[in-house]
Amino acid sequence: MKLETGIVLMDMDTFLEGIVSCDRAESTGTYVGQINMIAASSFTGLNGAAWGYHLAKAESIADGSLQPLFTSERRDGTEIPVYSVEPLLDAWRRLFGTNEERRFPLLPGAHVRCAVKSNTVKGPTSVWCAIALAIAEDREKGSNLFIEDCGDSIPSDSDEARVAYLDQLMENIATSVIRCGDDSNVKYKEVFIGYKTEWVPEDYVGCDLTCAPYAVLAKKAVPAGKTADAMLEMTISQWEEAVGFKS
Repeated sequence: MKLETGIVLMDMDTFLEGIVSCDRAESTGTYVGQINMIAASSFTGLNGAAWGYHLAKAESIADGSLQPLFTSERRDGTEIPVYSVEPLLDAWRRLFGTNEERRFPLLPGAHVRCAVKSNTVKGPTSVWCAIALAIAEDREKGSNLFIEDCGDSIPSDSDEARVAYLDQLMENIATSVIRCGDDSNVKYKEVFIGYKTEWVPEDYVGCDLTCAPYAVLAKKAVPAGKTADAMLEMTISQWEEAVGFKS
C-alpha cells in the first residue's frame, strides 16, 4: 500500500502540472512509477494475501506489540481495534523499494489493477490522502476491504485544526468500514488506517495519491529453496535477510 503526495511548480499548463504532480507522487516513497493504474473495486479475495500482514509480517503485527489508535463498534456490539497502517506501508516499501533503491518494482509499462484514488489541486491549500485495510473475521467467505480517500480544502489554516480534521476523518473511515461490512454481512476483526498530508504553496500544484496494487509477486521475492507459503511464517526482516537485502 502507498500514501504519497507530489508538488510541482505552476510553470506549464493545468493538465501537464496534474500529470507531473501525480507521476511525482507515484515515484516518491514506495516506488510504483511507470505503471498504468487501472482502478478496481477495493477487495482482496479469498486467495489474496496482504504483504506485511499475511506474508512477511511487520514485526509489530507478528509479535502483537502494535497498540490500537482507537476502537470501532460493529453492529453486533463488538469493539474492534483500529491500528496505525504505518507497519504495512513500511512493509510494502521494503518489498517494492524506492526510486533510488528499487527491489521488486512492478513491471514498467504493466497494466496493474489498483485500489486507487487521487486528487490534484492548486495551492495554497493542504492535500491529504488516507487508506484503510479491514481484515475479515471469516476468510472462508469474506473478503478483506480497502478504503481509500483523498482531498483538500481542510477548513482551517492552522496545523492543530488540520490534525483534528484528519483525526476525525480516521474515525469516519473506520465507521465506513463497519457499514460496508454490514451491507455484505461481513464482520471485520481489525482495521489498519492512516493518512498523509502536505501543504501546497501558492504557485504550486499538489497531488495526493492513495493506492494498493493487486500484484503478483516477483519469482525472486520468494526466498531461494523455499515455497511461497514459507513467507507466512516470516517477519519482514527475516524475509529481507532470506532474499539478501539489508534491513
